[in-house]
Amino acid sequence: MNIIISNASSDPIYIQIINQIRQSILSGEMQAGDSLPSIRQLAKDLQVSVITTKRAYEELEKEELIDSVVGKGCFVSGANKDFIREQRMKRLEEKMLEIIRESKELTMSQQDLIDHLNLLFEEDNTP
Repeated sequence: MNIIISNASSDPIYIQIINQIRQSILSGEMQAGDSLPSIRQLAKDLQVSVITTKRAYEELEKEELIDSVVGKGCFVSGANKDFIREQRMKRLEEKMLEIIRESKELTMSQQDLIDHLNLLFEEDNTP
């Protein structure tokens, strides 16, 4: 697992950690039962606060992506990937509703919003 922290990102460090670990799990790069670095080791490797890595792991545990075993560490959960995907879709829909409300406040038409989204989608270079 290779986590890269960007100081130029608008996302807080713990969110960057969460997103990259989540992506590794959902893409299949990490399998159920795989161990994650300890909170302290990850903090040391990334040169960030232990509090930051602890918060990231706690959030991933809330999402049921990882399990913490006292005295043994953190492991990729065996949780159902369809359930996890459904949870992510729900969060995405909430964000989309927020965007729709904001666009209405700007008096954008539905087509203007779709055109703008298509443009951004085409410009995005992420895999």
